[in-house]
Formats: sequence, structure tokens, C-alpha cells
Amino acid sequence: MKNLLEKRDLTTPKFASKRNSFLAVFVLFFLFSCEEAVKPKPKAYLALEYPEAEYDKVSSNCPYTFQVNRNSVVKPARSGNPCWIDIEYPDMKGTIFITYQPVRDNLKKLLIDAQKLPLEHTIKADEIEGDTYINDKHKTYGTFYEVKGDAASQAQFYLTDSTDHFLTGSIYFRAKPNFDSIVPAAAYLQKDIRHLMETVEWK
Repeated sequence: MKNLLEKRDLTTPKFASKRNSFLAVFVLFFLFSCEEAVKPKPKAYLALEYPEAEYDKVSSNCPYTFQVNRNSVVKPARSGNPCWIDIEYPDMKGTIFITYQPVRDNLKKLLIDAQKLPLEHTIKADEIEGDTYINDKHKTYGTFYEVKGDAASQAQFYLTDSTDHFLTGSIYFRAKPNFDSIVPAAAYLQKDIRHLMETVEWK
């Protein structure tokens, strides 16, 4: 029995070293547990707040004018067509692509093509809503499409006077589609698109 007790005696050097190690680990655990838990760094999302929009009229040699947000940068489109423009939002990594085509006995085809474009996103989109737009004063008629879900484009539109002019636009972000992360930016740009549509005038 004596030998057995000696082996279980925690005061012997062998057990004492283990006990000290155990106490040290316990103290360290207690100290760190009192601090705020370390959280993983969240994924980088776009900012949730943006400056109040102010608009200026775009001047060009093209047969249309409209107003754009001062926080955007208007650039010629890469296509080389002088009346196609890109409205870029550097802080949001987003762009509104604007295209223009004259109507030359091809209005039906232009309408079909414009209405097909939102449908290309049905695989990723959760929902696509279309709002008809009519402005008799400016002779602008068309549709605004809001695309919900992880689609590449979150909004599109087309406008025409039904006789001479046909204008289209679409929003794209330079990021992998993730609807939850771009909702604020998409809503901001959708508001700008609606304002653009409301201010379109034909020359």
C-alpha cells in the first residue's frame, strides 16, 4: 500500500511538474476567456451608405440628353460607338451601360431584343419585375426591369419614342454576383436609372 501511495503522491517531482503545467494552462485559459472572443474578419462588402445624389445634364453630339449622378464618371463605351456610353461608379465597382440605336423600320426587333435581355438572367434571378414607363411630354416610352437574386445585372431598361430613337441601359458590378452584399449599391444605382429615364429628352 505504501508503494501505491507513493506513486499517487502529488508532491513528488514528477507529479508536481505536471500539476504546475496544469495550473499554468488553467490560468492562461482563464485570462484569455475574460477577453472579448476573437472573431474572424468579415468578408469585404460594399459600403452601405452613399452620398445624397445630385444630378447634372449630359451634353453630347448624340440625339439624346439625360441627367447623371455627379458621383459617377461618364466615359465612351469600349465598342467605339460614339453614342454608347458607360456611367461608372468607382466606389461601388458598378457601371450603367447605355446603348443607343436609331429606329429604321426595325422597332419590333429592337423591342424583342430589349425584352429578351432580362430573361437571360432567369437562371440566377429569384424574381424579375417590369414597370412600364410613359412620359408623353418627352415622348419616352419603355420598361424598367428590376432583377432580384444573384444575377449579373440588377436592373435594365429601354426607352423609345416609337419612331426614331431607341435607348437601353443595364447595371453590372465588377464582382461575383451576390445579391445580399450588393443590395445597397444596386438600390442606389436603380434610383439613378429611374432618374435617368425620367430626364431623357430626344434632340
